[in-house]
Amino acid sequence: MSLERSQITIVVPRRGINDEGKGKKHALYRLISAAKTDYVWMRDDDVVLEVKGERLEVKGADLLILPLRMASENERPSLLERLQIAEYAAIQQLTIETAKRGHAVMCSGANLIVKRDRWLESYADLHPEIPSGDDMFLLESFKRRGLKIAVSESEELTAIVRPHTSWLAFFRQRMRWAGKAPKYTDKDILRCGAVVLCMNLLQLVCPLVLLVKFPIEYRMIRCREKSVSLGTALLLEIAYPIYILYTLIGGLFLKHW
Repeated sequence: MSLERSQITIVVPRRGINDEGKGKKHALYRLISAAKTDYVWMRDDDVVLEVKGERLEVKGADLLILPLRMASENERPSLLERLQIAEYAAIQQLTIETAKRGHAVMCSGANLIVKRDRWLESYADLHPEIPSGDDMFLLESFKRRGLKIAVSESEELTAIVRPHTSWLAFFRQRMRWAGKAPKYTDKDILRCGAVVLCMNLLQLVCPLVLLVKFPIEYRMIRCREKSVSLGTALLLEIAYPIYILYTLIGGLFLKHW
């Protein structure tokens, strides 16, 4: 199923402009309620995306997960930027492969196409009391209701996101992500999270686990981002268990909204 671009409303929530001081989810609700088309295209205001075609293939989905790629604006990215690019590539590969198999565990509101009425029906499931998580709670709601979820790997629909340039901003974002974990109920998401946590805890106890994990995760990274060096990927892998614990503890117990 393909649609003319005019048949899709682009929705870009902006803090302080269309959220009435009530956060991103409220801004999305206002914008999507006002849309006159059957589909809306959700994007973050800081992504870079130029679509040249006049028709978009939505695969008859209620929710279409679109690809993202992280890229630095700097010719020589910093260590922090390189680590984020590597991690994001692995996240994207996991997002796409699990969705293709009918067990989606991630999606990003930075680049999504969704049926307008389906989104509005799910609004109460988005936990409006929590400032973030509109995308993951939407995914859970759609899976619970048996709605059709598809994924696109189209280069043309790939949005570019920028890495954080400060460690503080980076960890604050990751803690926000981790802080939503107690609200998750989807079995696929919970299983995936448990596997990631257990493997990283096991690596702390037995570093030899790295010999098994690293080849798998390096391949995932390289599937999405060829520019990531072996050294960057290895450094990320070594530091990941401590990083996971730090962000999880911070996300669950610290106030960082």
